[in-house]
Amino acid sequence: MTSTGPSAAGPDRGPSFSHMGVFVNDLARVVDFYTAVLDFVETDRGDLGDRQIVFLSRDPREHHQVVFVSGLRERPREEIVNQISFRLPDLEALQAYAARAQAAGATEMRGINHGNAWAAYFRDPEGNRIELFVDSPWYIAQPCREPLDLSRPAAEIEAETGAWCRTQPGYRPAAEFQAEIAARIAARMAASRAAGGSTPR
Repeated sequence: MTSTGPSAAGPDRGPSFSHMGVFVNDLARVVDFYTAVLDFVETDRGDLGDRQIVFLSRDPREHHQVVFVSGLRERPREEIVNQISFRLPDLEALQAYAARAQAAGATEMRGINHGNAWAAYFRDPEGNRIELFVDSPWYIAQPCREPLDLSRPAAEIEAETGAWCRTQPGYRPAAEFQAEIAARIAARMAASRAAGGSTPR
C-alpha cells in the first residue's frame, strides 16, 4: 500500500482546523462559563456595530479558538461569524486555495486583513461560510477588518500590512502577545487547581 499523506509527499501545506464562531443570547454568562469552567482566557473583545464580540483561547498560538457574538435573539447576520475556519502556512497558499475555491464555484469571496491575520471568506456550494486564513507576525487589537486584495503579490501585502499594523492600537510582535496569553492561561489553570478544581488528564 502506497502512502499519499504529507510524510510521503512532503510538508502538508493544506488547511488545518482552527476555530469557530457562535452567536449567543447571554454573552456574559457564556464567557464566564468558558473561562471559569473550561479555563479559557479572554484575548480580545470589542463591538461590531450593535453586537459585542469576545475572543477566547486556551492555546497561545491561537488568537482565538472560540468566538462568541451577542444577538442570538435577532436573525443572525452571518457575515460576522458562524463559519468553519482553516489555517494555512503562508500567503501564497492562501491565495492558491482561495483561487481554487472560486474556480470550484465558491461564492461571496472576500479578502480581509485582520492585521494579526490575512483571510479569505466565501460560501461553499451549500451556502456554508468558510474562512481560510494565515497568521501575520504581528498583533493588533481585535476586532479589525480591512479589505484585502488577494490578487496582489504576497510580499507586497506583507510589507504593506506590517507598516500599517505599526500605526494601530495594541501593536506588538505576535510572539510577545502569545507569551502574555501563555502566562494568563497558566495563571488561570493554577487558580483553578488552587480552588480545588481538577484538571482532566
